[in-house]
Amino acid sequence: MSLPVPAQRRRVIVNTDAKNEADDQFAIVHALLTPMFDLRGIIPAHFGTRRTNQSLQESAEEVDLILRLMDMQADVVVANGAEGAIPDENTPADSPGARLIVDEAMREGAGPLFVAFLGPLTDMASAILLEPAIVDREVTVVWIGGAPYGHKLPQGGNIEFNLSNDVAAANVVAASGIDFWQVPQSTYRMISVGYAELEERVRPHGRIGDYLVQQLLDFNAAHHALPIESRPLGDTPAIGLMIGPVSAEWREQSPVRFTGAGGYEDAATGSRIRVAEAIDARFMLEDFFAKLKAFARD
Repeated sequence: MSLPVPAQRRRVIVNTDAKNEADDQFAIVHALLTPMFDLRGIIPAHFGTRRTNQSLQESAEEVDLILRLMDMQADVVVANGAEGAIPDENTPADSPGARLIVDEAMREGAGPLFVAFLGPLTDMASAILLEPAIVDREVTVVWIGGAPYGHKLPQGGNIEFNLSNDVAAANVVAASGIDFWQVPQSTYRMISVGYAELEERVRPHGRIGDYLVQQLLDFNAAHHALPIESRPLGDTPAIGLMIGPVSAEWREQSPVRFTGAGGYEDAATGSRIRVAEAIDARFMLEDFFAKLKAFARD
């Protein structure tokens, strides 16, 4: 039996560096299966050049594969984002994805728009630079990225990956005054899931369930030298927080700039950032498991 579609729905765009690792895929499927989302499109995004010189193309191919496995190719708009980072904080990287954000943000009478970023903020910054008026619209940016605040160290002591792929874009968004929600690295790592649970609660549920688990196992095997049997689904909080903002502990952060090393500097003006410092990981995972099971049953 299909899940009921609520009378009031939330306009959503998902921007995803889908082939970067193995967790974007879970977040994409979660968004596709959430009845309260009026999904206005998916934007494949680049993820730099450290792993491939065709990251945008690989993300686009991964989005297309997910839609095929779910028989949703005809149901969802896919608009590619930029092939790489913006050249500087004044110059957009124009793309169909950035134009989709502009068009939806400027749509009269459509209500609030949430744009979830599971990778770099390139396409949001480009949309703002292409049409600055969108910062005065009912638009909320939800970003998985950035280092921990305070004295917590980023993983490995390195610049957080999503931020590293476009620091300039992060600064454009942070300086714009737009409604900005951030899930930093210290928070998005809180949503781990074990192989045993994936085998029990994801793999049995159709072609997409089998694919989600296998591609995660394959990625871990290829990128971890030591034995491992779990993985953080670090992009899922972007979806969970759009479903239920109360599923996080929030604090308000005064305006910042992101440094080239991945840290923060105080800024005189800009967005006051709503930072998720803790999340209800079990709610988010259980919501995904239940929706996937219902989808496969139908």
